[in-house]
Amino acid sequence: MSSSNPNDLSAVTPLLTKMDQGIRGLYPGYPALVMATGIISNAFYFMGWLKLSQLLFVVNWIAFPILVTAILIRLFRHTTALWNDLLDPRTVFSFFTIVAASDVLGIQFDLRSLAGPAVALWLFALIVWVFLLYFSFAVLSFLNTAHDANVVHGGWLIAIVGTQSLVLLGVRIADHLTGYSTGITVLVHMLWGIGLALYAIFVTLFSYRIFFFKLSPEDLSPLLWVVMGAAAISANAGTSLILGNTQMPFLAAMRPFIDGVTMMIWAWGTWWIPLLVFFGVWKHAFCRVPLSYDPALWSLVFPLGMYSVATFRFSLATQFPFLQGVGREFVWIAAAVWLATISAMFLSGFRNFGAQPKTIE
Repeated sequence: MSSSNPNDLSAVTPLLTKMDQGIRGLYPGYPALVMATGIISNAFYFMGWLKLSQLLFVVNWIAFPILVTAILIRLFRHTTALWNDLLDPRTVFSFFTIVAASDVLGIQFDLRSLAGPAVALWLFALIVWVFLLYFSFAVLSFLNTAHDANVVHGGWLIAIVGTQSLVLLGVRIADHLTGYSTGITVLVHMLWGIGLALYAIFVTLFSYRIFFFKLSPEDLSPLLWVVMGAAAISANAGTSLILGNTQMPFLAAMRPFIDGVTMMIWAWGTWWIPLLVFFGVWKHAFCRVPLSYDPALWSLVFPLGMYSVATFRFSLATQFPFLQGVGREFVWIAAAVWLATISAMFLSGFRNFGAQPKTIE
C-alpha cells in the first residue's frame, strides 16, 4: 500500500520510522564511538594484546560504515537538522569527530600493513578538517552570542583532537607516499603547532569559565573530559614526531623543543584527571544526578584510551620505563568504561525502539 507522501515512512514500517527519527536527531559527535573503540584497539596492539586489538578493529569495521551511512542520510534527507547543528556554536566543533574517527581508523589499518585505506582516510580527514576549521571559526565570528559561548562542556576542544589526529596518522603515511614524504613531514609538524596554539586559546577560555563562574551539575557533561583528551593526544602527537626519523636539519633542530613541550602537555593532561573525577563524583554522588546513557559519553571514553596510549608511547620516547606500567594499567580502565558505555548504548537503543514511534513531519 503506497503513501501519498513519499517521505512518510510510517506507512512502510514502524521500525524504519524509528530509525529515521534517530538519524534525524543524530548527535553530531557520534563518530567518537569509532574514536574510542579505535584508540583502545591501538592501545592493545602497542602493548601486545593482539587478539583484543583485532576484536575492536572488527567492531570499527562495522561501526564506521554505519555511522558514515547515517551521516550521509542525514545530510540528504534531514539537511535542515544537520545544517542547524553546523550553525550552532555549541555543536559545530562536534563534527571534528569525523576527522579524528577517520584518522584513528586509519592508524588501525596502517598497523595491519593496509597502507591504501590508511592514506585514503588521512586525505579524507585532511579535507574535512580544512573545511570545518574555517567554517567553525566563521560560525563563532558571525553567529555566536554570549549565551551560546558556554565552553564549559569542553566540546570546542574536539577541534584540537581532530587536528592532532592528523599528525598521528600523517607521520605513519608519510613513509608510504615517498614522493610527498618531505612535504607531509613538514605539514604534520605545522599541524602539531596549530593544535597546540588552538589548545592554548580554548583551554584559557575553558578554565576561565569553569573556575570563575558558578557551576551547576548540568554544566559538567562528559565532554568535560575532552580537555584532558586534547592534551593527551597532543602529547601523543609530539611523541610520534620524536620517534619519527627526519633527515631535515631544521626539523631535527626542533627536537629539544618538541621534547620539552611534549612532556609539559602530558603532565598537564595528567593533572586534569583527578579534578575531572572529582567533578563526576560531585555531580552524581553529591548532587544525585542519575547516570544514564548519553552519546557524549564516547567523548569521555576516548580520552581515557588516548591517555593510556600517550603515556605508553611517551615512556618509549623518553626512556622512562616506569611509565609503561601506568599506560598498561590505564588501558583496562578505558576498556571497562568502553564496555559499560556500549552496553548502555544498546540498552538505551532497545528501549527507544520499543517505544511507540512518532510521526515524522
